[in-house]
Amino acid sequence: MNMPENVVLDQQGELIAAAEAACTLIAPTWPLDRLIAVNPLWERRGEHWQAVTARLWQQSGSLLTLTAEGYASAWQQGRVTQSHLQAALDESGLDWRLDDVHHRLNEPIDAGHILPLLEEMTPVKGNVPAWSELITHQIGQFCAAWFDREQADWQLTHTKGMYATWRDSLQHDYGLTVLSGCNALQQRAARLPQHHIEVLAQAIEQLEVDQTLWADWFDTLLQRSLGWASWCAYQRWQAELQGQQDHSLTELLAIRAAWQLLLDDGARDHDSPWAHWRQAFKRRLKKPPQAHWQALQIWQRADELAWQQQLQARLCAADATAPSSDVFARLFFCIDVRSEVMRRAIEQVSPAIETSGFAGFFGLPIEYAPLGSDTARPQLPGLLAPQIRVSESSGDLQADQDLSRRRSQQQQRKGRWQLFERLPASTFTLVETLGLGYASKLAAHQLGPRGHSSSNAHEQVQLTPVLTGLDSEQKVDLIERILTAMGLRCDFPPLLVLIGHGSQSANNPQLAGLACGACCGQSGEVNARLLASLLNDTEIRHALLQRGIRIGKNCHAVAGLHNTTTDEIILFDAQQVPAALKSQWQALRQLLDQATHRARAERASALGLKGIKDQPAALLKALRKRACDWAQTRPEWGLANNAAFIAAPRSCTRGVDLQGRVFLHDYDWQTDHDGSVLELIMTAPVVVAHWINMQYLTSTTDNQRFGSGNKVLHNVVGRHIGLFEGNGGDLRIGLARQSLHDGERWMHTPLRLTVVVKAPREMIDTVLAKHRVVRQLVENQWLYLQCLDPDAPSCLMQRNEDGWHPV
Repeated sequence: MNMPENVVLDQQGELIAAAEAACTLIAPTWPLDRLIAVNPLWERRGEHWQAVTARLWQQSGSLLTLTAEGYASAWQQGRVTQSHLQAALDESGLDWRLDDVHHRLNEPIDAGHILPLLEEMTPVKGNVPAWSELITHQIGQFCAAWFDREQADWQLTHTKGMYATWRDSLQHDYGLTVLSGCNALQQRAARLPQHHIEVLAQAIEQLEVDQTLWADWFDTLLQRSLGWASWCAYQRWQAELQGQQDHSLTELLAIRAAWQLLLDDGARDHDSPWAHWRQAFKRRLKKPPQAHWQALQIWQRADELAWQQQLQARLCAADATAPSSDVFARLFFCIDVRSEVMRRAIEQVSPAIETSGFAGFFGLPIEYAPLGSDTARPQLPGLLAPQIRVSESSGDLQADQDLSRRRSQQQQRKGRWQLFERLPASTFTLVETLGLGYASKLAAHQLGPRGHSSSNAHEQVQLTPVLTGLDSEQKVDLIERILTAMGLRCDFPPLLVLIGHGSQSANNPQLAGLACGACCGQSGEVNARLLASLLNDTEIRHALLQRGIRIGKNCHAVAGLHNTTTDEIILFDAQQVPAALKSQWQALRQLLDQATHRARAERASALGLKGIKDQPAALLKALRKRACDWAQTRPEWGLANNAAFIAAPRSCTRGVDLQGRVFLHDYDWQTDHDGSVLELIMTAPVVVAHWINMQYLTSTTDNQRFGSGNKVLHNVVGRHIGLFEGNGGDLRIGLARQSLHDGERWMHTPLRLTVVVKAPREMIDTVLAKHRVVRQLVENQWLYLQCLDPDAPSCLMQRNEDGWHPV
């Protein structure tokens, strides 16, 4: 890399290191079609939570708590009490009284603490946009064009790097001169260095940024374009998975730094924009958080303590009795919080059905290539890479070929139609060409569906997933690992039901984020059907028997799908159920219909359907309508209000109303002799639940930075890259406001995740000692780890940095 001559050689490495340090603090965001919940602060987990929240307050004014009004409401409702505030105050170590906690909550906020950039100190001339707004919009439009590979018909060339292309385009963008009123913009752009590392070096030299401030300044620059920085981080993440490198994040940093040079007019007197910026940046960097911010942190912790107290009381009320001895079906649901409501409803309608919780991809590290498609989609958490490809077949080669050809032709027609819609003249001729027929279609969408095609049509699917690339022994190894993790090595019921889940909504670019918070936006249908078929394979069963896993002849595995929008449960491949189990299958189907009615009634009030919650047919019809209505901005609440993760036998939670707020993972430490299952749970499902929890927390507390704003104003960028709110600006990440707020109140209470594990403390400590990432989350209080110790069942213990303490 070439460096400017005025940067001494021994600073080259330090400059690059400072830039890299800032870049590594940016967490990736996944594309819309593979959307997963992400902790946008993930790369800062090595710092204590309080230090990170103070830093974000300083950088951008992000609170990561509710507002003063939010906690005042919690106080009035009795959700937070004096005892919770006192406990939180004691933890804080502040020399305050309780009166201070109340009074300082209402102190005015001084926005003068936020770290500035030069654009915020540079005045504008005339009636033109602020520099910060113009810069964010310009960078957003450029990045949208640079990363678009599918949507636009005219695309940027990629013969040069991202920064170099931006530099060239800026020299010909005379619209910026008009918008900004800065006539020198093109001339300054022409003087910018041609390499992205060179512009970073010139920026710190020309603006006289002290070396001790490099990392802080670079971090602040990236935070101003956090959305696109997160997308660049995803490009880096994907490149590293393939053993490659991607420099787009560093080049985005260079573009941000270059804008500081473009704004620098060269004046260095005490009243110049440069002098004001440099002085303010240094001063505010050292400024401690205000009392108002500290009060908010205490209220936030009090809110968490209130929930933990409530959770502990509910766990003490659990029905520890075993399920009926004549259990004829065991249903495995995803640990998703929406499954908690359904599991409870099922157990209420029949003691002869047992439910369990397990990761919704069912431990299958697969990608799925539909028949007739050249591409494959991952069917596992975004943190993992697929290892096996799954296709599909009807079992008839000629039928498969015919269907593949029809699908290919359909995709070609769809592509031609989309091209027609995008042509410049088509905006004037589209409606005229289609006539009133298309107008009626638009009206039907606008008014919502008049009827509904039941999802039970899925039961008629003739295609089945086909696993390729594994020999018989590898398949058996895979199934043995999965069954061991599920706690299934013996006592198989007559019906073993594997239920994936997915969401249903129309005209919703964030649909994938509602389907599953972890598995790249895919439903669990393929995974459930594949695992069921493998478990029903007689050769695999015979091989498992040799390994001590006996699946009796009277056991049949069934796959299903839970539609979380309508709370319907579909069971697949009914025709394959053995004749001897038909009556039990029919009984299960009837009981599931009763349970789904219960679950829908419980959710009705939150969806504004309280008036018909006791009318099963009307309620189901209304929910189906929401799922198909293209104008519906709140088809369901997803994982809103998630607050805890429990890894324990179902006996610890059976009969307890956990309000759809808890991820439930079945786990029995007594059968986990080497602790490997606990290690898997704490390093995978717990981390995924933490990411989901943090996405909801950050999107609620600062939707402007970590959420995606108003869903009504969303425009898709690059067909699948992400969203603009309106026609530009920064790329929006996180959840739309409509996924968190019902128009009157927040539907999500932002609390850090409480993880409760029933196992000896020594087993848990072994996992923490082995895995630094999990240890960081616990000891830096990104989540709370609690233990239901079998040796002290009446005392819940919490793991802190200095060890275990009674709750």
